[in-house]
Amino acid sequence: MKICVCGKGGSGKSTVVVLLAGEFRRRGKRVLVVDSDESNAGLYWMLGFDQPPVPLLELAGGKKNVKRALRAAFTENGEYQEKPVLARDSFRVDDLPADYVRWADGLGLVCIGKIHQALEGCACPMGVLSREFLRKLQTTDDEVVVVDMEAGVEHFGRGVETSVDAVLTVVEPSLESVSLAERIKELTSGAGARFTGAVLNKIGDDAIGTQLAGELKKRDIRTLGVVPFHRDFVRSALEGGTLQSAGVAPDMTSLAEILLGGDGPSAEH
Repeated sequence: MKICVCGKGGSGKSTVVVLLAGEFRRRGKRVLVVDSDESNAGLYWMLGFDQPPVPLLELAGGKKNVKRALRAAFTENGEYQEKPVLARDSFRVDDLPADYVRWADGLGLVCIGKIHQALEGCACPMGVLSREFLRKLQTTDDEVVVVDMEAGVEHFGRGVETSVDAVLTVVEPSLESVSLAERIKELTSGAGARFTGAVLNKIGDDAIGTQLAGELKKRDIRTLGVVPFHRDFVRSALEGGTLQSAGVAPDMTSLAEILLGGDGPSAEH
């Protein structure tokens, strides 16, 4: 199963990715996290790795090579005919090229690519690569892929969500975040993917959680779980440490059930 985690910049997508990956591991699943956010550099240390893997962009020959493939995909009539940028026709979670994945106790990390310098250009090559890799990535019933998407909705324009099984959004207490969640729901349907609902993050008290869930309900968005505001999360982010998640977000249990196809209860506020 492949799950996309989307949301506004700063809403806590990576936090939810780490929490969700931890819950799937506790259930005995082999979990692969795909870092598809070209600007967030900290996911690997949040997961407990000392360094990130070599980006898949290098496996595709680098950003310039992917750009050439994108240009070649347009015909003289201006029509787009997708051309593969990865030589392999398929990938398995347990057989990824060694340099391009980090593993520890059944938890793996793959990085699509990052923007490293000024004037480097748009992130379109990373988006195209994400879509192709996820489409070619094969999973078994005992494997779960959790994708940390870039902030906003530009990845929908590249069709990344056409290659996953489920999409959820992370919402913090702001109208901007709520409005973006509504847009993500609409775009997910247009991509033909399954929109599961929203995870509330940075919730300082029950009243805020209730109000935020109410705003989402007005937009017909299901609340899947709640991650409370936690000082240890803030400290980990400041120090660049592993996210210690045990016992912090019990709603991850029911969220995992929902994503795996069960009918676990949504959080009520």
